[in-house]
Amino acid sequence: MSAKIIDGNALAREVRAEWKTRAERLIEQGVQPGLAVIIVGSNPASSIYVRSKAKACDETGIYSEIHDFPESASQDEVIQRIQELNRAPRIHGILVQLPLPNHFESRKVIEAITVEKDVDGFHLYNVGALVTGNTVFPPCTPFGVMKMLEKSGIAIEGRHAVVVGRSNIVGKPMALMLLEKGATITICTSKTHNLAEHTRRADILVVATGKPRMITADMVKPGATVIDVGINRMPDGKLTGDVDFESVKEKAGYLTPVPGGVGPMTITMLLCNTIAAAERTQARV
Repeated sequence: MSAKIIDGNALAREVRAEWKTRAERLIEQGVQPGLAVIIVGSNPASSIYVRSKAKACDETGIYSEIHDFPESASQDEVIQRIQELNRAPRIHGILVQLPLPNHFESRKVIEAITVEKDVDGFHLYNVGALVTGNTVFPPCTPFGVMKMLEKSGIAIEGRHAVVVGRSNIVGKPMALMLLEKGATITICTSKTHNLAEHTRRADILVVATGKPRMITADMVKPGATVIDVGINRMPDGKLTGDVDFESVKEKAGYLTPVPGGVGPMTITMLLCNTIAAAERTQARV
């Protein structure tokens, strides 16, 4: 058996086309969705991500601004800019590119974003509201995973889902979103004893640990859906996920590649959240 590879690029194009239509409808009403991205410092990976987000905005009909601060910028300066953007009528979503320099408290910066413009879904309100299923904007990566499962026709209700990773950005919200859809949830970490015993019981296995190729074929249930959220650069410069793709593809039923799997969907859901934020604003007019 060889797994069906879930093409994140193809799914992203499909979802973006649907939401581009919604953006065009807003533009016809005189409202263009707007996203402001804040980047502090010159982290090469962050710069690439920001450029790709700006390009994706342009292709989807979203107005975007990049607010670039030097590494030496103070936290107060950045928070002041966020407060200005909170009041800016043309901006419907604000994103702070992580990681921030060491002298920043990321939590304080993110909490400065008003909930209605927190399109990355990192504000404590949005993360906490996942418990009740009433978040305004779901965090983009787990939101993208849920959309991948939906578009691939993979049933969630009644299935056993195992999430390996407990971060506030992926692991915890991922578990809550799967739970909301009726899955039975097990949350593990890279330090869980007898990890393979848990992962082998998973109908849906989501891995987000930042440990290259830690999930091997012997840790996967035959026919399982395996979602690899990790992205790691190896010494030879190649990118790999947290799942050993070559061995697991012979065991799983569905499998996401790295790159070209979850990554494109993360950016796509940021666009969706931004357009949804503009729709909410227009609905209040």
